[in-house]
Amino acid sequence: MQATCVRALERAGQYVAGTRMDRWLLSILHSIWLNEMRVRRVRQGAGQVDADGQLAFAQTHVLAAQVIRRVDALPETQRETVYLAYVEGLSYREVAEILQVPIGTVMSRLATARLKLAEYPPLQAVPQTTGGDRS
Repeated sequence: MQATCVRALERAGQYVAGTRMDRWLLSILHSIWLNEMRVRRVRQGAGQVDADGQLAFAQTHVLAAQVIRRVDALPETQRETVYLAYVEGLSYREVAEILQVPIGTVMSRLATARLKLAEYPPLQAVPQTTGGDRS
């Protein structure tokens, strides 16, 4: 996820206004995963990706999609504040300057967003299966 955020920030100029942010970020995440799998294949010399690597990616992808859906469901003011503070890593003061609101408003929006996100049930990872036994 961190690599996805870093790459998105590095390539922010390539973002097309009107494009869904979650889809753009997931495409970056997918690209990073493919590159990592290619590197792993070369290092292993086998040309195949192990099941653990596929499961780890699937879990990351599922969890990321759940987080994005939950953040997307927030009101716009909270969503943009969460993005600037937690994805961009800006200080509350910087967020307040960008949004042109008092710093207390930033703190309030983040607190309200955290409470709203805490109402959701825990994130669900991809269930792990054992072997080939299927009943």
